[in-house]
Amino acid sequence: MRQYKPTTSGRRGMSVASRPILTSQKPLKRLSRGFKRAVGRNNKGRITTRHKGGGHKRVYRFVDFGQEKQNMPAEVITREYDPNRTSFIALVGYHDGDKRYMLLPQDMLEGREVIASEEAPIQPGNRLPLKCIPVGTFVYNVELHPGGGGRLVRAAGVGAEVLAHDAPYALLRLPSKEVRKVHERCWASVGRLSREEHRFVVIGKAGRSRWLGKRPTVRGSAMNPVDHPYGGGEGRAMRGTRRPKNMWGKGVRGVKTRHKKKYSSKYIIERRKK
Repeated sequence: MRQYKPTTSGRRGMSVASRPILTSQKPLKRLSRGFKRAVGRNNKGRITTRHKGGGHKRVYRFVDFGQEKQNMPAEVITREYDPNRTSFIALVGYHDGDKRYMLLPQDMLEGREVIASEEAPIQPGNRLPLKCIPVGTFVYNVELHPGGGGRLVRAAGVGAEVLAHDAPYALLRLPSKEVRKVHERCWASVGRLSREEHRFVVIGKAGRSRWLGKRPTVRGSAMNPVDHPYGGGEGRAMRGTRRPKNMWGKGVRGVKTRHKKKYSSKYIIERRKK
């Protein structure tokens, strides 16, 4: 972590995740393109997610989450920053000349070889089916369906622990502490993701949040009665309702929002800690 001197009010307490391991500043042109972010709007231009907008211009990197090139070694060429995700990425070159981006695990240096194979050794960066990964190993970029590409455990510094094998499923403890069954034919990468200090970053000032595309959040008690159930009143008024609720009148704080008949509920052994 890098701490700033308190030269201004915004700098006081501000911190950033250091980047001493990065070896390239510009993405590979063939694996990147410019794009326009949705900033919380749908295809009709209407706001469907509040508090999103603005943000710095970004270049999108095409990350190979599936790593479908099996049984072919690849060498780590560079380690790079990706503004579209919290973890770092690595540019790898396969022996047939192809180059692709992949998520960078911890302690991965240039020149290291990674491979996606059922016979691959249990080393950080290698990708195997869950049935070939021993109990107690931490994995990331886990598939939800065989051949569907990595969907779970892709944030900075996280890893899911393989708890048991109960054919045809493997039990994983996700970073949220949820215990979930995933099919043993789903592939996962060994190790934990890089940039583990990301969760300790202190934003420090409002402008830095705007660079990230986060717009301000207004308290419900500061609104008018027409805009929120907590709005109105002279001065600071109490909530005035029996239970806490959001601006649409739906209950919050402890109210379960997951659909009771969701198809994936049968795969969850233990819900995440609240």
